[in-house]
Amino acid sequence: MRFLSLFSGPSPEKLEQKGDALLAAGLCGEARLVYERALDKLEKRAGQAGSRQTRLAAKIRQAREALAREHQQTAADLAENNCFQEARELLLLALEISADGQLRAALQAQLRRLAARQQAASDAAAPEPLYSLWDEENEPQAQDPEPAGAAAEAEYFFALCGTLPDDVQDAYLGYGEDFKAGFIALNRGDFAAAARRLGRAMAQNPQPQSYIPLELATALLNLGRLGAAQRLLENFIPQHPSTLPAYQLLCEIYWEQREFKRADALLANLPPELAASQAAVRLKGETLHQAGRLEQAASFYQDVLEAFGWNETVARELAKVYETLGQPAAARALYAEIMGRCGSCQARSDPETSHRYAELSFAAGLRGEDILELYLALAREVPENAALYYDRISRIYASLGNSVEAARFRAFSDRALSQRKKRETF
Repeated sequence: MRFLSLFSGPSPEKLEQKGDALLAAGLCGEARLVYERALDKLEKRAGQAGSRQTRLAAKIRQAREALAREHQQTAADLAENNCFQEARELLLLALEISADGQLRAALQAQLRRLAARQQAASDAAAPEPLYSLWDEENEPQAQDPEPAGAAAEAEYFFALCGTLPDDVQDAYLGYGEDFKAGFIALNRGDFAAAARRLGRAMAQNPQPQSYIPLELATALLNLGRLGAAQRLLENFIPQHPSTLPAYQLLCEIYWEQREFKRADALLANLPPELAASQAAVRLKGETLHQAGRLEQAASFYQDVLEAFGWNETVARELAKVYETLGQPAAARALYAEIMGRCGSCQARSDPETSHRYAELSFAAGLRGEDILELYLALAREVPENAALYYDRISRIYASLGNSVEAARFRAFSDRALSQRKKRETF
C-alpha cells in the first residue's frame, strides 16, 4: 500500500461496494452520497474514465430514483394522516430528485390529488370571477420567491419557453414580468406564487387569444381549486382548439368530479389533428376506466392495438383494465409481452411492469427461477419495496427446498422493514 493511501480514505472500489450494500438495505439516500464520493474520487484519478465512471453514474441515478420513490410513498402515508404540508414538501423534493418521466408525471398527479384533499378539508370558498382567481389578502404569509439573479431567471425562463412551439414562445415572451415570474414558479412547483403572479399577468393581458389561462388553470388545479380551473379551461379551448394540454387538464377535472359524460363530449369533439394521437387514445380509455365501464375500456384498447399495431402504452393500460376486471392471467400475459419486447430490442422494461408481472405470477402460484431473478432485480431497482421483494424471494427459496437462502432473505426482509419504520419515525 502506498504511504499516501493511508490518509486518502476508502478507494472508489470500496466506496462503490459500500454504496451497493446501502442500496440493498434500502438506504438509498445514504447510498447516493457514497456513490457520489466514489465518482468524485475516481474522476480525480488519471486515466480512470470509462466504464467504471459510467457504472457509478448509473448507480447514482438509480439511487436518486429510489429516493424519489421513497419520498413518494412517505408522502402518501403522511397524506393519509392529514399531514398535507409535510406530504407536499416531500413530493416537491421527489420532483427535484427524479429525472424519470413516468415518475414525475405520477408525482404531479399526486400533488394535484393532495391539493384537492387539502381544499376539501378546509372551508369551501365562494366562487371567484375569472379575473379574481387569487385573493392575496387571504394568504398574507405567502411570499413570491426571491429571484436567484435576473440573468439566471431570464435564462431559466428562456429555457422553459424553448420547449414550446414557436408561436407560443413568441406569445409567452411578450406577457411581461408577472407572467415570467408566475411561469417560473409554476415549473418549480410553487403553485401559490404561480397563481398570484399569473392572475396578475392575466389581468394585464386580457386578450381572448392569450395562453395565460392555460398556465393559471394548471396552478389552480394543483391547488385543488377545480371550479376556477374548469372555468378557465372551458373558456380557453374554443380559442385554442388544438392545444392538447388543455384537454388533458380538463379531463382530469371531469374525472375528479365524476362528470364522465362531459369528458366523453369533450373528447368526441377533438379536432382531427388530435383525435388520432396517442394522448387522445389514453384520455378516451382512461375516461372509460374511471367511469367503471371496464368492458368498454378493454374493447377500446383491444381495437386500438388491432387497428394500429403494437403500442406499449396502450398495452400497459389494457393490462391494468384486465387486472381491475379480475382477469389476472390476461393481464400477466400482456405484461410478459411488454417485457419480452423490451428484452428483444435491448431496452429495459420499467419497474412497475416488472412488479405487476412478478406479483401476478406469485399470486398464481409460480415459484420458478425466472420469478426469483425478477424479484432480485426489483429489490435493486426499487429499494423502497425491498422488504416485500425479499419476503417473496424467501418464500420462493422455501418452496424450492433451499432453507438456508430462505432464512437469509427472511432476515433481509425483516431488516429492510425495520429500517423503513425507523426512517418513517424520524
